[in-house]
Amino acid sequence: MTTTALAAVLVLGALLLPNTLPALEPGSFTKIPAEAIIGAVVVLGLPHRPRQIAAVLYGLGLTALTAVNLLDMGFNEYLGRGFNAALDWDLLPDAQAYVEDTLGGGVALAAAVGAVVLVLLLAVVLVLATLRLSGLLVRHRPRAARAALIAGTAWVTCSALGLTLFGGPVASERAAGALRVHAQRTVDSLRDEAAFARQAKADTFGNTPPGQLLPDLRGKDVVFAFIESYGRSAIEDPVMAPGVGRTLDTSAKALQKAGFAARSGWLTSATYGGSSWLGHSTTMSGLWIDNQRRYRTVTAGDHLTLTKAFQKTGAWDTVGVMPGVQKGWPEEEWYGLDKVYDAFDLGYRGPKFSWSTMPDQYALEAFQRQVHGRKRDKPLMSFVILTSSHQPWAPIPKMVGWDELGDGSVFDAVEKAGNKASDIITDTTRSRREYGRSIQYSVTSLTQWLERYGTRDTVLVFLGDHQPIARVSGHRAGRDVPVSIVAKDPEVLEKVSDWNWTDGLKPDRDAPVWRMDSFRDRFLKAFGSTPHRS
Repeated sequence: MTTTALAAVLVLGALLLPNTLPALEPGSFTKIPAEAIIGAVVVLGLPHRPRQIAAVLYGLGLTALTAVNLLDMGFNEYLGRGFNAALDWDLLPDAQAYVEDTLGGGVALAAAVGAVVLVLLLAVVLVLATLRLSGLLVRHRPRAARAALIAGTAWVTCSALGLTLFGGPVASERAAGALRVHAQRTVDSLRDEAAFARQAKADTFGNTPPGQLLPDLRGKDVVFAFIESYGRSAIEDPVMAPGVGRTLDTSAKALQKAGFAARSGWLTSATYGGSSWLGHSTTMSGLWIDNQRRYRTVTAGDHLTLTKAFQKTGAWDTVGVMPGVQKGWPEEEWYGLDKVYDAFDLGYRGPKFSWSTMPDQYALEAFQRQVHGRKRDKPLMSFVILTSSHQPWAPIPKMVGWDELGDGSVFDAVEKAGNKASDIITDTTRSRREYGRSIQYSVTSLTQWLERYGTRDTVLVFLGDHQPIARVSGHRAGRDVPVSIVAKDPEVLEKVSDWNWTDGLKPDRDAPVWRMDSFRDRFLKAFGSTPHRS
């Protein structure tokens, strides 16, 4: 009897399991699932052999449903969206690499093996449960038929009357609805791929001659810098905002003293919680790249990126500074970068800080020493991706004297004295606090670099790639990220005066909000580029 009751609990639990962590509460399981009633009716009407086959398939279907719901929970928690079966399998190796960098190879291997074992065990348990319940129904066929009729009548009545319990309908079709959503999501994704490929071929500036691209920035050293996970929550959330706000105000005053001025606004990112490359590529391409398939499609083509526009003019040398890149990165051609400095090219000999291969301060100093500070025949356009504010925000580097950076060994003691990733990643309160501290560190590193090495011809554009994960930013947080333009030459900021951005490094709450894919065209037009559509 106990085994039978447990089997019923498992089947009903799988049918009613929600796909988000906030919905995972007792009230979610106090419903009448239509799929259970239909399953009972089908079993009662089948002969022995087909009935067993149907029970096995039902159990396997429950396994797939449970796995998809669990994936949805993870994706909603970290990326602010559900799992997409057509697009997201490629992200699972990245997730394993993140766990390996954060918690170690042993933990990553154990997690991967554990996930496979869990799915297999779940399949065995659910198949055995459905077989046991189907046998029970057949042995008590008359009573089971009456119970199915009563349950069906109750379901129809509750559905017709719209009865609710604990904030949700009593008559549930949760499992069928979840499968419909995922099926439609897959179909929509496949259709989207073809439509996006056509969209990527059309480009407002695709045929603009080199001489008509960015004429009003000629002679300027332009730096586009992304700060990992620098989202609106860092500036407005009551936990993070006080510290980050002080850092932005202090940095703005220091830059102003050095002769710089700044304007800031908001961009709505194409991604959330992770997949930073989608934010980078959306900003630079002027296309909405919100999934991996779109990213592969556009990077395989020749759509003009903002960085490539600088290269196309022939008036700039173009470089990428990518301390987070630790393997081949073929996208450098699509971005139009003459040279990329990855994690192995910056001379770092210090410790890793969890996922981040090196502190931002060191990466910027190495950029200055190896690239930006060298004399050259042309001005420089630089594409810089900073990583110290990447989750899990432990340990976090500390600022050291710029003249003390050396090969990075100075950070050995800092890393050893920092928090353990395993202590922070499981604690929401500490994660929020440490996230704010990491943003303070990254902003300080970048603005001090500009204050120290910037000239009248330096133009810095820096922004976030996405909001931090939902556990830190909040489950109702939007996708907005701050963006700032900093320059000494007043004519540079005069070109964007009609953008109505906020003075300084901290955008006002009501400052303009644009979609991230609109930035490329606005920037090109602001600095004198002439559209010639391809």
